[in-house]
Parts: sequence; structure tokens; C-alpha cells
Amino acid sequence: MKNVVIFGSTGSIGKQTLEVTDNLNDFSIFGLTCGKNIKLLIKQIKEYNPKVVCVESQEDAKEIKNIFPDLNVYFGEDGLIQIVEENLYDILVVATSGIISVKAVLKAIENKKTIALANKETLVMAGDIVMEKARKYNTPIIPIDSEHSAILQCINTFDNNFAKNLWITASGGPFLKNSRDEMKEFTSLDALKHPRWNMGKKITIDCSTLVNKGLEVIEAHHLYNFNYDNIKVVIHPQSLVHSFVEFIDGSFLAQMGVPSMHIPIQYALTYPKRHEGIKTGSFIPYNKSLEFFEPDFEKFPLLKLTIECGKSGGIMPAVLNAANETAVYKFLNNEIKFLDIEKLVFNQIEKTNNILNPSIEEIFETDRIIRKNLETIKL
Repeated sequence: MKNVVIFGSTGSIGKQTLEVTDNLNDFSIFGLTCGKNIKLLIKQIKEYNPKVVCVESQEDAKEIKNIFPDLNVYFGEDGLIQIVEENLYDILVVATSGIISVKAVLKAIENKKTIALANKETLVMAGDIVMEKARKYNTPIIPIDSEHSAILQCINTFDNNFAKNLWITASGGPFLKNSRDEMKEFTSLDALKHPRWNMGKKITIDCSTLVNKGLEVIEAHHLYNFNYDNIKVVIHPQSLVHSFVEFIDGSFLAQMGVPSMHIPIQYALTYPKRHEGIKTGSFIPYNKSLEFFEPDFEKFPLLKLTIECGKSGGIMPAVLNAANETAVYKFLNNEIKFLDIEKLVFNQIEKTNNILNPSIEEIFETDRIIRKNLETIKL
């Protein structure tokens, strides 16, 4: 029996992870955490009977403790660290958004727990620190993102030395066929209409700007130790090929399947084995048209900027991440227009002097400063 802790159990990935474990006989839920969705967390506690939970606020922690007096209940960032220090679990699923789980992930790595990673900030902001520690403690980090899971499945088929380029596929988002002029007037409701995937709001907006693909390039750089010049982004509107690897002899190996997060989640939990999965719909490639073409960097400038920040290293990925996340939530709150997202991000990048080899404290402080800068900025 493998015990699982899920950071972000009430979010999209967290809920789907629970659905996956429902189908696996040898997995048990040891811990659950959430931000503010206490009602759903209470339902999950009743159904899965975890030994420990963590919520965002002390008030919510008291409420849950009153309902479940025998349950260990923590709160805040320190609470996440307390959970991973309990050491009575095998796999940590990181499905939170933002930076709140980064320090807890570092502690879990020290405790040599398998990390099933869906949180982008962990590697985007602190990839050098995280991967160095993972190598030191020989701790596996298994990606949950469909694109990185696809690369893992392809690249593990052969010796890593035979791989030449990693190709990350992108659907192109809801605005693939729209012009820049048309994009000026799109609302958050327009941007949230992703043509293929069912995801959380923030990541769906990131898909509409293609910044999400840039973040995945940074993640792939850290996960697979590949140079940025050997990580490519390709538009694939059908979302049936989730990524592929190009080998030195000119051959390509692709991973295909229906666009369902249940598949990469289960692969991360059972890695390197495979189990029969929950039904996600049939995938029959007959009469299917598969298109692949280069991304339009002029139409989606944040894709290019994100990759450039990854190449720059230091604190620049953290600056990019903080500025983008803050701008996205401003857009979701109808405070700015769609194309203002990129204006705010470019503004913060241009104002920032890079710090190479930053400490985790410097990364967090940079994140705080950028978010504060954007709190009162007006366009």
C-alpha cells in the first residue's frame, strides 16, 4: 500500500488525482490540503479519511478541527512543511498553484519522498535549487503535466544520450485563429474557453497567451537537463500528440492519447509501471487529421519572453512568473484587458536587474516585490 499526500486536493488536478486513486487498489490517501474551498475539503475528508490536512487560514483549521477532533489539522505554508515532515507517506502530489508549496517540496526531497509534480512554480522559480537537491538525495521527481509525462515516456525508451531535441506540443489555445486586433477585445470568458482541455482558470489563461508553453520549456530544461536550444514548441491543435522526442538518427518517438489528465496523473503515481486506467474515452486515430506548425512569436510575444527569461536564468524566471500570475488575476477580475497581461509582464522584466545563482530567500523576496509592484500599477 502506498500512502499519498495531495497538495491542492480541491483543485482540478487534485480532484482528478483522487479519481485516479479510486481506481487503484494499492493507494491510500494520507493527507489532503487546500486553500479556501473548505466545503469540498470536508467532503473529501469524510470520503477518504486522511490522517492529516492543511488549509490556508487558522480560522478554517479550527473549523475543521471542530468537525474532526481526531484529525491532525495544520494551516499555512508552515502547515505544508509539517505534513511532509510526518514521513508516513510515499508520494507527494503537488497540485497547488503559486509558490506556497515550494519550501515543502524541498523538505520532501530531503526526506526522499517521490514527488509527482503538477505545480509549475517549483521548477520555473527554483529549478536549479530543486533539481540539485533532488540529485543530492536521489529523490525522483515525476512530472504530471501531459507534455512532460509524454517526454518521460518517450525518452525512457532509450538511453537519454540518444535524444537530440524535445518537442513540446501546444493546442494554440482559444485564440489560435484570431488576429491581434481581435484579441484586444476578448474577455476572460472568451479566454477561458479552451478548445481541448478542462483545467483551472489561471492555467487556462496562460494557454491563451501561450506563456504556459514557455513555462513548460523551462520545466523541461530542469527535468531532463536539456539545453534550451534543444527544446522546441510546436502547435498541434488536435492535442492528440502530447509531445515527442527527436533522436540523433533522425527518428521521432511520440506519445499519443485522448486529452485527459487522468492518464499522466496515473502514470506519475504508478511510475515506472502501468496499470489499467479509468475510462477516458476511446482513442482511435482512423481518419484523424494531425497538424503541426510553428508558433507565431509576434502574435504571442509572451511565449518568446518566457523562454528568454529561462535562458537568462537567475531570478528572471521568478520575475516572469510573479508578473504573469499577478497580471492574469487582474485580467480575471476584469481590472485589465487581455493584451494588458503582456504589457505588465514586459514592464517588470525591463525594470529588473538579474541576480544569478539566487538563494531561495532571494527568489521569494523577488516574488514579493514584483507582486507588490503590480498591485497598484495603472495602465
